[in-house]
Amino acid sequence: MAHIVILGAGIGGMPAAYEVRQELGKEHKVTVVTADTYFQFIPSNPWVAVGWRNRDDITFPLAPYLERKGIDLISQRVDKIVPTENRLELANGETVTYDYLIITTGAKLMFSAIEGSGPHGGYTQSICTVDHAEHCYENFKQLLDKPGPVIVGAMPGASCYGPAYEYVFILDTALRKKKIRNKVPITFVTAEPYIGHLGLGGVGDSNGMLESELRAHDIKWITNAKTTKVEDGKMFVDELDRNGEVIKQHELPFNHSMMLPSFAGVDCVAGVTEMCNPKGFVKIDEYQRNPEYKNIFAAGVCVAIPPVEPTPVPVGAPKTGYMIESMVTAIVHNIKAELTGHGEPDSKGTWQAICLADFGDRGAAFIALPQIPPRNVNWFAAGKWVHLAKIAFEKYFIRKMKKGTSEPLYEKYMMRAIGINRLEK
Repeated sequence: MAHIVILGAGIGGMPAAYEVRQELGKEHKVTVVTADTYFQFIPSNPWVAVGWRNRDDITFPLAPYLERKGIDLISQRVDKIVPTENRLELANGETVTYDYLIITTGAKLMFSAIEGSGPHGGYTQSICTVDHAEHCYENFKQLLDKPGPVIVGAMPGASCYGPAYEYVFILDTALRKKKIRNKVPITFVTAEPYIGHLGLGGVGDSNGMLESELRAHDIKWITNAKTTKVEDGKMFVDELDRNGEVIKQHELPFNHSMMLPSFAGVDCVAGVTEMCNPKGFVKIDEYQRNPEYKNIFAAGVCVAIPPVEPTPVPVGAPKTGYMIESMVTAIVHNIKAELTGHGEPDSKGTWQAICLADFGDRGAAFIALPQIPPRNVNWFAAGKWVHLAKIAFEKYFIRKMKKGTSEPLYEKYMMRAIGINRLEK
């Protein structure tokens, strides 16, 4: 009997646990280790931040749903990974041994990289966790009482830009519904070299279409933006040219600001330096396997992926839900191949990006196949149908996670939503 441990219980970790159990059968032990006691559907956090959803809508307790599938749960923070001994050291002093380790921890949020940023001890909000989104909502309510300038965007080194675009448009829609949008000037401040870069070098006409959306919603923007410091009610931003030279320094006032931070590896993962790159992300081969420790696999935001191109302000590459799902499936099939004696791992993640982004009353969808250019498919579209599809997907995904399905949810649903029968493999 092998013991497979999944570290993390998010959009990567939960499907990994279900798929391991489905594919490997009951003769092997499966354990999820996470500091959280609940699952959260992170894509819904922009809605929580304006009061369109609450915690109960997008979270559920882990224990009963995992136990129903015969999966053990340890709700403890991991303080140290000891890969030479196949062992995890937990915050409560206990240890967990494993035969295979699947790392799906997500990332550490690096608010500390920019003085004065972040929701705890800083002056900017975040939608990276449901706790942050709730905190953001409280600040949003203060904005309703005292309208004024708003700044939304992403800090230098950020690698997840879709939620910033989602939040700025959702916020715009929420303010219009309250009939106070005319009292709230909004500026989108982003490390991207141009609007719609998305950490992907653009997708289709994402540049032109997103610029058009921003203009239509009376939202100004600053690109190549290097945020240097945040004070109470004021953000300091250096605007760079294509050569990385400062062309303008901005001091932007705000009553409300949501800025996505850069990411790094979580402490217990980054602590295994030979396993990670300098930022603490797990290095993997084409089979999602760490080159140094062949029984350690990784999927999702914790994986080391280089930027798609050099940019004046550092811009990371995102890991979308569909990509994460394909990584997880490859990992499970590779572990199964080893355990059943069918040889070396040979399954690979597709590394393709499919995304539905909500803009409050409409939205944008894109397909990038593969994610890193040049691409075979490079498609971007917008419309009210995306808004409706995103709402439906939230309910679909949470329902399926509670059911314990091992289906490829992103692929199955999003292909149907976008209106295609299959993806190029």
